[in-house]
Amino acid sequence: MAPQYAQSLRFRLPPLLFFLQTGFIVVFIFYVDIEQNVQTKQHAFNNYYSEFQDVHVMVILGFGFLATFLVRYSFSGAGFTLLVAAMAVQWAVILNGVESMYHRGKIWINMRSLVVAEMCTASSLIAIGAVLGKTNPVHLLLIALLEISGFVLNGWLLQTFLKVQFLNTIMLLHIFGAFFGLMLSWVLYRQGSEQQHEKEKIDRKTGLFSVMGTLFLWMFWPSFNSVLVEVDHLDRGRSLRAVYSTYLALAVSAVTAAGFSVLTSPQGKLNLFHIQRCTLAGGVAIGVAMSAVHLPWVAMAIGFAAALISTLGSRYIKVRINKFLNCPWAFTISYYCFFLFQPLMLFAFECHDTCGVLSVHGLPGILGWMVQLFLQIADSDDLTTAVRFAVFHICTLLITLSLSMSLGLITGFLLKCNFWRPPQNKKCFDDQAFWEFPHLSGKR
Repeated sequence: MAPQYAQSLRFRLPPLLFFLQTGFIVVFIFYVDIEQNVQTKQHAFNNYYSEFQDVHVMVILGFGFLATFLVRYSFSGAGFTLLVAAMAVQWAVILNGVESMYHRGKIWINMRSLVVAEMCTASSLIAIGAVLGKTNPVHLLLIALLEISGFVLNGWLLQTFLKVQFLNTIMLLHIFGAFFGLMLSWVLYRQGSEQQHEKEKIDRKTGLFSVMGTLFLWMFWPSFNSVLVEVDHLDRGRSLRAVYSTYLALAVSAVTAAGFSVLTSPQGKLNLFHIQRCTLAGGVAIGVAMSAVHLPWVAMAIGFAAALISTLGSRYIKVRINKFLNCPWAFTISYYCFFLFQPLMLFAFECHDTCGVLSVHGLPGILGWMVQLFLQIADSDDLTTAVRFAVFHICTLLITLSLSMSLGLITGFLLKCNFWRPPQNKKCFDDQAFWEFPHLSGKR
């Protein structure tokens, strides 16, 4: 029997790429210009460019290598990350400059706008991690464009109606991307995914490359969290505090993840997935709570708690255990769980989260949000201020979760259309469906 869908994407991928790229070029011709600031000096540019490079390395090398862990999908993991990031950055620059175009007639780009675009791209790559290996490049491009659109819209809503600071909205990228990807994976769930796919494996070579991505992310994460902190001559300590807090949280997170990985292993050994991803949970959590963390020990405690829930979550919260909901007592427990985790209990059990974005980004992100809530309430001068902040803070998370899940649901149903040539089950997690391998064809 002939395959249901041809492997070739000749009539899907090239037209989409050329259409999008041509459209972006046209927009840049008429509406985008480089901002000329006479106060910008060469040494200041060099200092900021170094931080931009750190973020750029994280997005391209860090996420790219991190996605190479699958034994037969490493080409696609790295190559598609570059393709999606290159397209997503351009789209993010345009969307983030819409307000500037409305007020000033042009989209003015500078180093800061490029960094913001890179962070929006990181959010889309987090979402893509949930469906890695089960989609084709056309799917990934559509996911990135729609996810970034939703993330930018979420930031505009929070800043406009709730007066949330820009730094706090951009750091919700972990929560937005994780739950967007979780809902996407839930909609695109394939029957039979309860059991691990035969190609969903790791070997020594791909595991090593994936750990290399972890090292890049781990080293440059302090720049990722501190690059957008407003720095001036009066309060340079805010940026330095963000660097110190992130580094301490990452250090504690790495140690804690290794300890709990061995502790929860039946054989008493380290789990490669925990080392690849759970060691980064401290950076996720401290990024969300960064504006409220002022003491080193608080950052260290956040790193410990983030690694704990990330390691235990990836070990025990299997995103494919839909049998759990068939138990009446289990449903009763989930019903009485804290309301913020109800979306997790309802949607996480019949999906296939390839990269574990729920445990690595979703749960630590919510932990950072809760820490920020408690610390801000503790620092409030009076009860009225504390209650008002709590209401606005809770609304911030609810809006973010609602928008990310809704758009993830819509995107998932859009991608279920057969027009996009979804890969067959037997072609999932396989580079040969998308890449040329001349040495293999020569042996036939």
